[in-house]
Amino acid sequence: MGAGKSTVGRLLAKRLDRPFVDTDAMVEDGEGTTVAEVFSMLGEPAFRMLEADAVRDALGSPLLSVVAVGGGAVVDPENRVRLSTAGHVVWLRARPETLAARVGAGAGRPLLVSSPAESLTRLAAERDAAYREVAALIVDVDDLTAVDVVDRVVAGLAG
Repeated sequence: MGAGKSTVGRLLAKRLDRPFVDTDAMVEDGEGTTVAEVFSMLGEPAFRMLEADAVRDALGSPLLSVVAVGGGAVVDPENRVRLSTAGHVVWLRARPETLAARVGAGAGRPLLVSSPAESLTRLAAERDAAYREVAALIVDVDDLTAVDVVDRVVAGLAG
């Protein structure tokens, strides 16, 4: 949350002349409501199942695409296998304090209902190993613009 997956993903897709797919948007479109509402109405386990379906569908497309995957998707072992075999996985990594500043009070972010900074620190620790397992490239985004991040992704994947 707050690393810039959607913003960078759109810019990268434009740069590469490929479609952009956001798995959170796929869930929202499929359910006709926001991710926060899905969490509220159905709970996190149901959201994770919908998210896994979206990841499977996005990565199963025959079109070479740039796919933004929600930050918690890597916790699911099947998602990690899909991600690892589908293409190049880029981890847009940021310090928890950077993420907290970007997401503010966490409005509309169901996993940040308490202290965003504390929640983001905890989530980073819980997910670190899963991110490392799938990431072909890690870009530290804390002090970069979205265009700078795209430049680093393109350079990292080319080299």
